[in-house]
Amino acid sequence: MIQDNTTGENIKTISILGCGWFGMALAKKLIGLNYTVKGSTTSQEKLAILQAEDIQPFLINFTTEAVVADLAFFETDTLFICIPPKRNSTELLDYPQKINSILAVAKDKSKHVVLISSTSVYADENKTVNETSIPNPDTDSGRVVLAAEILFKERFPENCTVIRFAGLIGPDRNPGRFFAGKNNIPNGLAPVNLIHQTDAVGVAVKLLEKQAFGRTYNACSPNHPPKMEFYINAAKSTGLAVPNFIAEKKDWKIVESVNVPDFLGYAFEVGI
Repeated sequence: MIQDNTTGENIKTISILGCGWFGMALAKKLIGLNYTVKGSTTSQEKLAILQAEDIQPFLINFTTEAVVADLAFFETDTLFICIPPKRNSTELLDYPQKINSILAVAKDKSKHVVLISSTSVYADENKTVNETSIPNPDTDSGRVVLAAEILFKERFPENCTVIRFAGLIGPDRNPGRFFAGKNNIPNGLAPVNLIHQTDAVGVAVKLLEKQAFGRTYNACSPNHPPKMEFYINAAKSTGLAVPNFIAEKKDWKIVESVNVPDFLGYAFEVGI
C-alpha cells in the first residue's frame, strides 16, 4: 500500500478491467504487494479463477452503448483499463466507443484511471520516437487505440494516464515461435520494439509507487537488436526451426521513453 501524493490518502484498492495475459499478471503482483484487487472478466467460468488468486471477481460486459456491471468495481483508487482491441474488423472499429462507455462509468467513481495502450500509435517512419513525438498510426489497430486515447484525454483532461506497451513477450508468448521455420522474411535489419511481461508489470507497479499520474509513458525495452538477430536467437534458444531473413532495413522505428526514466525511474529487468 502506498501514499497518494496527490490526495494525501493511501492507495489501497486497484481495479483491473480485463484480467487477460497482462491484467492477470499485474493483479497477482499487486496481491503480493498487499493491495486489494478487483478483477473483471467477461466469462462466468473465469470468476472462480480470479477468486482463487484472492482477486475480487466481477463479471463485466460492455458494448459501444453501455457497460453491464456491478458499479462497485469502478469504486476504486486506481482503475487499469487492460482491454486491447479485437482482431475482428467490426469489433476493432468499435473499440474507441467501448472505451468511451467504460470511461463514462468510471468518471465519478475511480480516483485515477490508467489506459493500457500501444506503441502502434507510432508509424514506421524510419526514426526514433518518444512521448513528445506526434502519433501517426499506419495500421487499423494503431488508429483505434489512438482514437481511444483521444477520447480519454477529452474526459480526463487533468488526469489522463496512458501506458503504451511495445510488443509484449513472456510466459506463453515465446517470440521464437513467431517466425520459426519461415524463409525470406523481409526487413531483417529493422530494430525490434518489445517489452517482457515482467517489465510491463514493473512499469505499472512503479507508476503506482511514484504516483506519477497524468502522463503518457512509452513502455519499451531500451534494447533494440535487429529483427533477424533477435528472432533467430529466440528460435535457437527454444529448439525451434531457425527462420531466414532478408538483410534489409525498411519501414522501421525505435521507440524510446523520456517519461519512464524521468518520472518513474524504472530499471528494466529483462534484456531483449
